[in-house]
Amino acid sequence: MDLASLRNIGLIAHIDAGKTTFSERILFYANVIHRMGEVHEGAATMDFLPEEQERGITISSACVPCQWRGYSINLVDTPGHVDFSIEVERCLRVLDAAVGIFCAVAGVEPQSETVWRQADNFGIPRLAVVNKMDRPGASFQGVLASLRERLGVRPVPLTLPLGEEEAFAGVLDLVRQERLLFDAASKGKIVTRAPFTPEEAALAAPWRESLLDALTEEDDALLELCLAGANPSPEQVDASLRKAVLARRLVPVFAASALKNIGIQPVLDAICRYLPSPLDLPPVLAREEGGGEVALPADPEAPVCALVFKVVMAGGRRLAFTRLYAGTLREGDGLTNIRQGVSERVARLYRLRAEQREQLATAVAGDIVALQGLKKVRSGDTLVGGGQRLLLEDIRSLRPVISLAFEPKNAEEGERLDDALADFCVEDPTLQVEMQESTGQRVVSGMGELHLEILRDRMRREYGIQPRVGNPQVVCRETLGAASVGAAVFDRELGGQPHYGKVSLRACPAPRGSGLSVHLDFEREKGGKALAAAVERGVLDACGSGPSGYPLEDVEVRVIAAEGNAGLVTPAGLHMAAQGALRQALERVGTLLLEPLMQVDITVPEPFLGQVIALLGMRGAKVDSLGERAGRKQISALAPLRGLFGFSTALRSASQGRAGLMMRFVRFDSL
Repeated sequence: MDLASLRNIGLIAHIDAGKTTFSERILFYANVIHRMGEVHEGAATMDFLPEEQERGITISSACVPCQWRGYSINLVDTPGHVDFSIEVERCLRVLDAAVGIFCAVAGVEPQSETVWRQADNFGIPRLAVVNKMDRPGASFQGVLASLRERLGVRPVPLTLPLGEEEAFAGVLDLVRQERLLFDAASKGKIVTRAPFTPEEAALAAPWRESLLDALTEEDDALLELCLAGANPSPEQVDASLRKAVLARRLVPVFAASALKNIGIQPVLDAICRYLPSPLDLPPVLAREEGGGEVALPADPEAPVCALVFKVVMAGGRRLAFTRLYAGTLREGDGLTNIRQGVSERVARLYRLRAEQREQLATAVAGDIVALQGLKKVRSGDTLVGGGQRLLLEDIRSLRPVISLAFEPKNAEEGERLDDALADFCVEDPTLQVEMQESTGQRVVSGMGELHLEILRDRMRREYGIQPRVGNPQVVCRETLGAASVGAAVFDRELGGQPHYGKVSLRACPAPRGSGLSVHLDFEREKGGKALAAAVERGVLDACGSGPSGYPLEDVEVRVIAAEGNAGLVTPAGLHMAAQGALRQALERVGTLLLEPLMQVDITVPEPFLGQVIALLGMRGAKVDSLGERAGRKQISALAPLRGLFGFSTALRSASQGRAGLMMRFVRFDSL
């Protein structure tokens, strides 16, 4: 494989922006599929899960390779619903670039802003597509303004819509100065190019001038050319655009309507021309055991180093979706899983094609493949060969905010339920399961009501079980109301051995969202590494459950002293003493309850505005802002999750089904 012509690309968007429909057109024009399936018919290639086909939404990311004009593209379609943000997070972690899809009517919506910020965190270049230009209320310029205001980017249109709403018939290519029309009979596959008419040239002139102005600010060579009065060639503009996109200084924007098969091919061309190959990006950094960092260029001759970004249970076996950063991997190769500390062998190597797989003999650095035969692998694991001891950056985990209690009907169903939950937890790091011995219930925590509803559906379909389910419960946290100190002594025999420890500490509330931090401020004696680790572990264990039974959040603990008695001190003694000291500190000042707060964004016609605001007030929400776009009111509010159970149903009733709703977790706090 020629790495210079490889593109690892993700499609990111808010739900219902047309992302999966767009990906279906890409696969059709690239001759991967010969009939386009539609999302509303439950026939899209990328949405292959029954739950996706029933709901018309993407739940699980899917990867399909395709070829376009001599380039190889690994195309990944990611979910747009906030409950499945972990899917977007772990895909963006291993992708080289992304294409953001935005609705021409709604502009930058809440979840599209969230996934764009996720891409910012990974520093990947992007293109933007203004989709649904055929819809009533579509506004190309309105979306450009939204991109500038809400995302803080500098958008540069490369294609202009030829008409809007029902009159949208094609696009104007500002780089090649041509009109592009897409043949309806061939479903857009035949593209007719023609020079601008005088009217089109007049329409495009100010936009092309703005494009060249933006590029000359980034490219001195192009500036000199323009100052000399020359008209840059398309190849010169392409070269300048590529440099600006790779530096993330500009975001090229394209007009399209995926449903009407208009404007897709220019985006495919731009993916190949402007977005990076694995060779164009800085080498990924891996951490050595000693703490130093090592750069890993995409070199097929180097020892293997790869990151597992997703695990799927297929026929009782783990299928590990993997980005290969260095080396060449072959079937039968032995690898070391650094995080798990085990050595395993790759039994099968696959190229992914949504739910289908194509067996491979080898894979090289820069590629995305699936591995079978690894028995212990989990999402975020680093796999290395050649005796290396390198660790790649893990994938950030998101905290669950809602729980359901699952209760099996009998012991046999209980065993099958445990097996199912174990498999689901391997696939989805955001799921957490706690067994309640007294009731036999399995308390499952996830990212939202839809997340857990999908889980129930998959249990029924894939495992044939339907356990009883309790009412949803909010997952809360506790924090300190004020600074406090605590001290405890542990002096007891355990298993016939004496154990002693004495710990003093100070605990303080920390800013919201800062998490937990433990500082060991005492003098460590010779050989005291194990003792210090025992103190830290004791504090963290005590933080797992506060006085009200919830984990502690946003607390800073400083251990002032950790002592023995007449030479007697043990790790177990210090561990127990540290737990006791923190519990005492908590009991002295008490704790505050923190609940999940959700950002609620609603679009609604003006006649229903009063009913919706009243409904938010009844649910304990605080309205932050009120705006208007495309003739609809936009409400942004902050609400406690406990007040939002069943809210979508109540909202549909209050607005006669005409309101749009988006909720996302913001932080644990008190409103």
